Amino acid sequence: MSTEFLWYIPNQVEPGHRGDDTQAGHNSLETLTRQALALEENGWTGALIGAGWGRPDTFTVATALAARTTTFEPLIAIRPGYWRPANFAASAAALDHLTGGRVRVNIVSGKDDLAAYGDSDGDQANRYARTREFLQLVRKLWTEENVTYRGEHFQVENSTVGPRIETRPGRPHPKLYFGGASEAAERVAAAEADVQLFWGETLDGVAERIDRLTTLSGKIDREHAPLEYGLRITTFVRDTTEQAWKEAEEKVAQMAARQREQGAPQSLAQNPHRRSAVGQQRLLDLAGRGEVLDDNLYTTPGKVGGGGAATTWLVGSAEDVAKSLRKYEDLGISHFVLSDTPYLHEIERQGNQLLPLLRG
Repeated sequence: MSTEFLWYIPNQVEPGHRGDDTQAGHNSLETLTRQALALEENGWTGALIGAGWGRPDTFTVATALAARTTTFEPLIAIRPGYWRPANFAASAAALDHLTGGRVRVNIVSGKDDLAAYGDSDGDQANRYARTREFLQLVRKLWTEENVTYRGEHFQVENSTVGPRIETRPGRPHPKLYFGGASEAAERVAAAEADVQLFWGETLDGVAERIDRLTTLSGKIDREHAPLEYGLRITTFVRDTTEQAWKEAEEKVAQMAARQREQGAPQSLAQNPHRRSAVGQQRLLDLAGRGEVLDDNLYTTPGKVGGGGAATTWLVGSAEDVAKSLRKYEDLGISHFVLSDTPYLHEIERQGNQLLPLLRG
């Protein structure tokens, strides 16, 4: 299994991210296209495009960027409930056809402002049961014809998606990524996902979760190819170890000052539901074990507003960060989704300095 390296494209209305200064036109088609083209030119496979109510529609952004690129593969984050499975399966099949098989999908089940787009918020068990049906049905619609499916949450009758997904070597359909650290989420991943994405936990934390998911996949008699694993993390790379730590600490100090001024952590405030998520809490708890864990996993950003993939950072020279990422790879991680800001500059820096070490 080859290792793949993707980036992150920040489609959002509010400019600025992780304490960075705001910039005009930050989410314009021209800005995002420059990032997608730079990913192609600097050795990246593609990029995760995030989802959330109040942000530009992810599928629309992915479609626009795919039309302006030739090899860029969008990893499109989508939510069951925002999409009906048959509608999504048809839209993704059409985009996959038009792009020659460049679509990847990240299924997101964490809480969101569901009522704003007409959805309702059940309990965790209900939410993940619906997600499991969504994954089952989308996969059936991509690989079978005349599908009839009667689940608790979704039903279709004699449904055939067109155009049909073209089977490619090692890829019967667009790869289905999934995140989530709760017991309910892990049962869905073990049964139905192609790739389980982790946030930037410690090596022992990731090893523990891989072992648990692998065991769970066997217990529930998984029907698909073996579950693959991915890591979504901030990589803070500079020319030297000393420079990286100096600038990382300076950025954290700026984030702390901004938090004091605003009265709330910026990143977590953008999604008020995030803090209650099991995976997010696992990241925040790491700070209690130390400011720097493993060789260079920096936990302090989570104390000053860093959320999601920005809660912990791998800090150092390209050699330092590559060494750490290879340790995750040794555990079984084969999909990496990396990022740092400013995005365009870091796409180029890390494409030139970090990727050659990881692929060498």
